[in-house]
Amino acid sequence: MSETIKRDVLNYDDVCQMAPFFKGKPRLVKWLMHLLAVDKVNWIHDHNCDTPGVPFTQGLLKDLDVTIKVSGKDVLENLPEGSFITVSNHPFGALDGIMLIKLVGEYRPDFKVMVNMILNYISALRPNFIAVDAYQSDDPAKRAVSVQGIAAAIKHVREGHVLGFFPAGAVSKLTRNLRVEDREWQPSVIRIIQKMKVPVVPIFFHGRNSLWSLFLGVIDWRLRTLRLPAEVFRNHGKTFRISVGDPIMPETLAQYDTPEQLGAYLKQQTYALKARKKEDFQ
Repeated sequence: MSETIKRDVLNYDDVCQMAPFFKGKPRLVKWLMHLLAVDKVNWIHDHNCDTPGVPFTQGLLKDLDVTIKVSGKDVLENLPEGSFITVSNHPFGALDGIMLIKLVGEYRPDFKVMVNMILNYISALRPNFIAVDAYQSDDPAKRAVSVQGIAAAIKHVREGHVLGFFPAGAVSKLTRNLRVEDREWQPSVIRIIQKMKVPVVPIFFHGRNSLWSLFLGVIDWRLRTLRLPAEVFRNHGKTFRISVGDPIMPETLAQYDTPEQLGAYLKQQTYALKARKKEDFQ
């Protein structure tokens, strides 16, 4: 039985459940949702949620007037049969996940992406989501969701399907040398990749969030998270470049003994795609 699609992403009751302080303060919640552009998120979700999954991403990007140019389209047109995994950098925090599902899902509708529980509020994308707690919460309920999510991810791959990871588990941040880059790719994710022994396709998203968002991330990741809806709409009318690399075969992956070594290798292979020239994009 298919899951019921909730037409909005966040409403007053959701906010009160997350933060009981707001109970009895509907005007404050409405003002806050407008300030954080959640009202725009609710509108665009409602406008496209009758076609969940990959068609939802197509409609959403159309509403945002976002254009995607791809380098490595030949890889997409000749993806491995059966199971494989994608790994990607995470510069945008929401829009990259939406673009990834569109990009791969148009070729493999069985594509699912492991996401955090915040993105899981986008119910029209749950057909392509597997939710986990990226921040390793001590909340038993959230930990249970993570355990179930990991088990579902492994089952999905073993049944011959396609799985996507943002192995950083968090949005790219400003480093000390003033570069925008993922943190270390998480060993917990890399262990799953090691266990699966299937090809891995690296995918690199060119670009970054606004300087304001990056600054908020330096102060506290929660402030950066609150900014993410506004970052989506800041990109209205923009063109994004995405580079797709050749599949990395299981024999190559097996050469790396530890999750840390393999994680560093996969991250390096993904970021190497940054060097693609503009004329390579279609």
